[in-house]
Amino acid sequence: MLPPASEEKLSLKNLFSSTTTADKILFSVLILLSLSGIIFMREALSRSETVRIEVDGQPEYLLPLDKNRVVPVKGPKGTTCVEIKDHKVRVTESPCHNKLCMQQGWVSNGAIVCLPNRVVVIVGNHGKHHKTADAITG
Repeated sequence: MLPPASEEKLSLKNLFSSTTTADKILFSVLILLSLSGIIFMREALSRSETVRIEVDGQPEYLLPLDKNRVVPVKGPKGTTCVEIKDHKVRVTESPCHNKLCMQQGWVSNGAIVCLPNRVVVIVGNHGKHHKTADAITG
């Protein structure tokens, strides 16, 4: 059986009137920390510079992101076309039947995977002098 309903309704006005100055300060500090974390992460993550294209786990191409081009990539099922334009990458054609790699659209950081054709497109910094941090190495 449910307890009887309270006479006092929970409203935004009642919520603000029941908070103390310390609660408001704590809330403001938490908001500022969240915003500074977002700004810090945008600055800490460097801009991607290269595209690495792998076929069947083997690297095929390492291309700069600053030159626009279309690259045909031969996979086991046929040719996958990868377009590089304006520091972004997308798959424009693929021999796979579901076309999920094409539906992913433009990517400026991360990866596009075509499982049926075993093509992986990775956008990032792949040079010798670029070290990226991950969740384990920090």
